[in-house]
Amino acid sequence: MENLFSGVYKNKTVLVTGHSGFKGSWLVYWLHKMGAKVIGYSLEAPTAPNHIELLNLDIVSIIGDIRDLKKLNETFETYKPDIIFHLAAQPLVRLSYEDPIETYETNVIGTLKVFEACRTNNVKAIVNITSDKAYENKEWIWGYRENDPMGGYDPYSSSKGCADLLANSYRNSYFNINDYKTKHNTLLASCRAGNVIGGGDWAQDRLITDIMLSVSQAKKVSIRNPYATRPWQHVLEPLSGYLHIGQKLLEEKKEFGDAWNFGPSDEGSITVEEVVKNVKKHWDKIDYEINKDPNQPHEANLLKLDCSKAHILLKWQDVWDSDTTFEKTVKWYKAYYENNELLTQFDLQSYIADARSKSIEWAIS
Repeated sequence: MENLFSGVYKNKTVLVTGHSGFKGSWLVYWLHKMGAKVIGYSLEAPTAPNHIELLNLDIVSIIGDIRDLKKLNETFETYKPDIIFHLAAQPLVRLSYEDPIETYETNVIGTLKVFEACRTNNVKAIVNITSDKAYENKEWIWGYRENDPMGGYDPYSSSKGCADLLANSYRNSYFNINDYKTKHNTLLASCRAGNVIGGGDWAQDRLITDIMLSVSQAKKVSIRNPYATRPWQHVLEPLSGYLHIGQKLLEEKKEFGDAWNFGPSDEGSITVEEVVKNVKKHWDKIDYEINKDPNQPHEANLLKLDCSKAHILLKWQDVWDSDTTFEKTVKWYKAYYENNELLTQFDLQSYIADARSKSIEWAIS
């Protein structure tokens, strides 16, 4: 596994903010397996159980708030990371309605302070993770491209749009690729992904999490917005894109210091109710009902990404179709709840093997 991404991560010091979250835990696991020296920086794991503690990795884990610039600088000065993957965020739409101040403080001001710590400490590469919800969503059938306007209806989506505008400002003002190696030594990329699923997510108000918790408690799951369409993909899909971008930045290929979309092919965009019917095929104990409460907070009905840029310039593509994605996800939770078994390593190895069979660049380089 150390040879993936041209072996660039072996022995590199990699700082991951938000490593105790769902995507962060999978990312640090993959980096650790590739021989990176991983430094995690985040708040305490937000749920019990949680994936990062179940993995029990031998990494440096720092409990800290990204709004604490003093602690961020101390961490950077102590460990001198080669690259940072910034994932720490308040990631939930419905919670953002309840606590907009913390959402904006974390997702915007927290990101600002991470960038300042990177600038002060001369970090070589920054991969900033935002969201597909950062786009001004017009509910149209076409996917959004990287140069479409930022926006956001709800506080979470708006905060991610702000974070992306912030990244673009820093890319122009401090990390301009035209001044690379003369006025600065840092490359900054922003990555946007659609709805990600997979084992090990217990965050509140997420569809797959709600389904798996309900079935583990022998309850019916209440489904909101059954006709909302989302681009569903396994968590490993965007992570392969983030890691590939990180590879290019570490290789000092400045043209990759830009914004990038990572999403599934069109067949991965299906409705919430279709998702529930699909996962039920893999665990017959799943049962559900439609929540018809008309007073629920607004959530987007249709949102997908155009990933042509990543397909053409990065030679990135998704590995698993939606059926495989749902099957892998359900089997992970089923193994955990029925046998107390973690399939994380098995899923990662299967994903890499399938990527190699498709001759995807990062898997064979």
